[in-house]
Amino acid sequence: MVWQVTKTWGHDVGLSCAFRQHRADSHCSKIHGYALAISVTFEADELDERGWVIDFGGLKGLKQTVVDTFDHKTVLAIDDPALWPLRSIAESAGVVDIVTLPMVGCEAFAHHVWRLADQWLHETSQNGRVRVASTKVAEHGANSAEYRP
Repeated sequence: MVWQVTKTWGHDVGLSCAFRQHRADSHCSKIHGYALAISVTFEADELDERGWVIDFGGLKGLKQTVVDTFDHKTVLAIDDPALWPLRSIAESAGVVDIVTLPMVGCEAFAHHVWRLADQWLHETSQNGRVRVASTKVAEHGANSAEYRP
């Protein structure tokens, strides 16, 4: 039997993130933003001594990593041609907090959140019992992406 639980930081949390997909042929090539909703589903083959997959109260460190990556940030792909001009503005005027990732968009963000959660699990004392089953990132009710390894 596999047990699964999901922790969600919803749109109401206010993870205000701006980004652009510089490869897009649509308006998505322009900087735009959303209050992202992020969900992480953990799984385990057996429950712990408390009857839990994971202690939701112990996820504060993971939440902080997610906040540091997406909240009030402008996320750009490392190969975005606008990265260096925007970074120059950010450094000189201090009006943009830029985070770079290999790729941007819901799919890329869901994969990145999975990596963050997986790394967090390895850094905490979960003894390999708990796994990250999937992650989901939603721009709004109509657009979301899920990553499952």
